[in-house]
Amino acid sequence: MSREYPTQPIVGIGVVLLKPPHEVLLIRRGRAPMLGAWGLPGGGQELGETAEEAARRELLEETGLAVGRLTLAGTVDSIDRDPEGRVRYHYTILDFAGLWEGGEPQALSDAAAVTWADLRDLAAYDLWSEAHRIIALARQSFGL
Repeated sequence: MSREYPTQPIVGIGVVLLKPPHEVLLIRRGRAPMLGAWGLPGGGQELGETAEEAARRELLEETGLAVGRLTLAGTVDSIDRDPEGRVRYHYTILDFAGLWEGGEPQALSDAAAVTWADLRDLAAYDLWSEAHRIIALARQSFGL
């Protein structure tokens, strides 16, 4: 199934990896949609894998990092329409949250860059409003 103009929603997976006391891992997207934008590591769930398995795989593929305990932070419905009103992209995104346990992130797979962003200065990354919401939920779930 094509990601552009799909016949049904695609399950997307995101990961909020927190590094206490005040950092979150961000990637710069190397592919459409949102090419060049900063966001959370993640991608599409593959047939036969659980959502949590997909979160772990995407984090490892994009950053080289593994994570311990994950919790579901929230969901996002991302629907992008073209000028004619047709659905160009439609993702239902399950965002997981975890705490960094070690290792240095690398920009791998479809990540053009990776950084530890200061949670007190996320405005510098021009994140999607839904990313801000999910990061806030993740912080709450870990008491940060």
